[in-house]
Amino acid sequence: MSSSSSNSSQTQEPNPQSNTNTKTQEEIIKKDEEKQDEEEEEEEECGFCLFMKEGGCRDPFIDWEKCVEQGEKNNEDIAEKCFEVTSALQKCMEAHSDYYAPILQVEKDVEAKVIAEFEKNRESIEQKEEM
Repeated sequence: MSSSSSNSSQTQEPNPQSNTNTKTQEEIIKKDEEKQDEEEEEEEECGFCLFMKEGGCRDPFIDWEKCVEQGEKNNEDIAEKCFEVTSALQKCMEAHSDYYAPILQVEKDVEAKVIAEFEKNRESIEQKEEM
């Protein structure tokens, strides 16, 4: 019987290493959860965003993305608020045009279309004024 009472006294004594192990385990679990959250966030990210981050302009793109998110959240004029980061991203993309060529080409096509539409509207207005 004395051995069972000595066992129960041993289980009641605190083990300082046990607390350290628990903290370490909690840290590991927390890091694993953070990593899992990051992976889920990447999985949810759009193809365009993944493409942009894969190239040499990852950091300028992330800066741009954060600026746009903040602007939307605060109901701000995004074009004005994010002008500098947009310019930095544009310059970076031009410097890495080998990778970002498809995006740059789409921008040029859209710009040409907008200019053509503007010219068409301007001519239409001028014709109406002549009448």
